[in-house]
Amino acid sequence: MSDPKQNLANHARYVPAFHFVCLGLIMAFALHALLSLNQRPSVDGAFQVVLAFALLLVAWFARAFALTAQDRLIRLEVSLRVQRLAPELAGRFTQLTTAQFTALRFAGDAELPGLLHEVLDGKLTRGIDIKKRITDWQGDYLRV
Repeated sequence: MSDPKQNLANHARYVPAFHFVCLGLIMAFALHALLSLNQRPSVDGAFQVVLAFALLLVAWFARAFALTAQDRLIRLEVSLRVQRLAPELAGRFTQLTTAQFTALRFAGDAELPGLLHEVLDGKLTRGIDIKKRITDWQGDYLRV
C-alpha cells in the first residue's frame, strides 16, 4: 500500500496518465480538429471532428462503465456489512441512493449502523455529509 492513509480530504482518485495526459490529448485533438475545420472546411476535416467526438465518448464511457461496476461492488459490500452488523436495517437498504451507500462504504463497522439509521431517518441525505460524520475512516485502496 504505497498510497497515504485515506481520509475525506484525499480519498478521490486521479490517475494522471488518464485524467490529465490521455484526456488532455483527446481535448487538444478535438480543439485542433474544430479549428482546422473552421479554417479549411473539408470532408476530411469533418471526419476528424467526428473522430475526436468519438474518442471523447470512448474515454467518457470507459470511465463511466468502470465507475458503475465499482458502485455495484460497493453496494454489495455495504449490503453484506449491513446484513452482518444491523440485520434489522437490511430490508431498508434498497432505500439508499448511490451517493449514500458509496459514502457509507468508508465507515468503520462500529459506526456504520448508527450512520445508516441517520440516513434512513432522513437526517443525513448527501454523500458528502455522511463522509464528514465518519470518524473511523476505512480507506478503499482498490478504487477505479
